[in-house]
Amino acid sequence: MAILSIVVVSLICGLSMFAVRGASNDQLEVYSWWTGPGEEEGLAAMAKSFEGTNPGVRFVNAAVSGGAGSNAKAILASRLLANDPPDSYQRHAGLELLDDVRSGKVQDLSDLYRQQGWNKVFPKGLIENLTIDDRIYAVPVNIHRANLMWYLPKTLKDLGISAPPKTWKEFLAQAEQIKAKGKIPLAVGPEWTQKHLLETVLLGELGADNYDKLWAGQLSWLSPEVTGALDTYTKVLAVSDVKSAAGDWQPQLDKVVSGSAVYAVMGDWSSSYLEQTKNLAWQTGYNVVASPGTDGIYDFLSDSFTLPTGARRPDLARKWLIECGSTDGQNLFNPLKGSIPARTDADAALYKNYLSWALQQWRDPKTRIVGSLTHGVVANNAYNAEIDSALGLFVQDDDQAKFARTVELQYRETQ
Repeated sequence: MAILSIVVVSLICGLSMFAVRGASNDQLEVYSWWTGPGEEEGLAAMAKSFEGTNPGVRFVNAAVSGGAGSNAKAILASRLLANDPPDSYQRHAGLELLDDVRSGKVQDLSDLYRQQGWNKVFPKGLIENLTIDDRIYAVPVNIHRANLMWYLPKTLKDLGISAPPKTWKEFLAQAEQIKAKGKIPLAVGPEWTQKHLLETVLLGELGADNYDKLWAGQLSWLSPEVTGALDTYTKVLAVSDVKSAAGDWQPQLDKVVSGSAVYAVMGDWSSSYLEQTKNLAWQTGYNVVASPGTDGIYDFLSDSFTLPTGARRPDLARKWLIECGSTDGQNLFNPLKGSIPARTDADAALYKNYLSWALQQWRDPKTRIVGSLTHGVVANNAYNAEIDSALGLFVQDDDQAKFARTVELQYRETQ
């Protein structure tokens, strides 16, 4: 039965791809993992706008669900290997795209950036993180923020805590007070959320300059600065519920909502979950601050789209990318997705509650922009995979020195 199921699925996939290839040339196939609530509606809104400005062209939504994008990436990899790319596909902005660039799977979009004036409306820090070998290969549709700590004001009030911690040292002091009251200081989820926590601790302890130097190979994992940051991470994990970690980020936040845990470090997709699923009001029901030590720093990640080499309709793909980078396209998508536009000239009135605060910070010229490790910006795929493996062992054995030696070596091996 299992073999028969695989054959049937293969035939369906094959027929589906044949249908796309054999249909009219006046269509655009766009590949993504946007199938969840909000993001699916946002993509549909952009698709409708694209078809409206390109009469007679059909938008083919080739989204693949499941695995937080891992299923889509696996199928995409097989299509790229077979030289059968969609007309445009989704990647996280940054070094997640490096393998595709080096293998010639994507086209340089630097000219399109100049034609559309995107260098002037995307912040400098974003442009720097999009640039690979002096060229840009993807157009960002949205911005999410990674370095955030979520909590319930009521929980802090009940514990007699006046405000969330400004530093990780202050957090560790609060943790003793929280444990004494029988609550979990920090809820965590599966391994990727523990990595997400690692990057926020590194950022808070090292500061933006040294954080950037670490990923550029200009600061050693064996340096006193990083050793101190890893020591803090070890202490933070020790007051978390890592031994009974939640199965995903939603149940991680559920512990905060129930009051059994006080804080959770997670990206700002949490705001939609807390408002829409948990029916909590911004600032009164739930609230959020920059993770300790990172005020004024925006640790970003972004969904972006590409122009693949060998796309059947590169002309339509470029028009799609223009839609993705346009003010109208980003304003159609982001309020539904629960993210903010990459552009700094979008209509602020469209963004409410948490998103209004996030957009204000993103636009502030004093805000320092850095890239997320966990979400594909600052480390290539091979290095990220090595960090995953080393971190899994580190969380189990607490051998900080071994972790640092391993990731230091693997940086050199994977560049």
